[in-house]
Amino acid sequence: MTPFRLRILTPEGVKFDGDAEMITVRTTVGDKGILARHEPYVAALGIGQAKVRINGEAKIAAVSSGSIEVGKECTTLLAQSFEWADEIDLKRAERAQQLAEENIQRYKNDERKLDIAEYKLKRAINRINVASLKK
Repeated sequence: MTPFRLRILTPEGVKFDGDAEMITVRTTVGDKGILARHEPYVAALGIGQAKVRINGEAKIAAVSSGSIEVGKECTTLLAQSFEWADEIDLKRAERAQQLAEENIQRYKNDERKLDIAEYKLKRAINRINVASLKK
C-alpha cells in the first residue's frame, strides 16, 4: 500500500506523526477508511476504534470525540482522547465503567448529569474493548 502522512493530535500532544498506509475511524455517521490519495474529507468522530496500518502492522486505538481532516499533503486526526491498545490501563477503565454505571443510577432525574454519565460509560466500554484487542 502507498503510505501517506498521518498526524494524530490530542490535548496532551502528538500521538503519531509519520507515514501510514491506512486509517479506519468511527465517525458520527459510520466507519470511514482512508488510504493515500483519498479525496479531501472532514468528519466528526464519535466514540470508537481507530485502526492504523503502519509499516504493514495494524495498530488499534480507543478514540473519543474529535475530527478527521483529509488533505492533499496530510491526514490529521484531532481527538479528545486517543489511546493505543497497549497504553490502556484496564483496571482504570473498569473502575471508570463501574463509576459511570453508578452515576447513571444516581442521576436518573438530572438529564445533563445523566448524559455525561452515559458518555463516560460508552468511553470506558470502548477502552475496555480496545484493551482486550492488544497483541
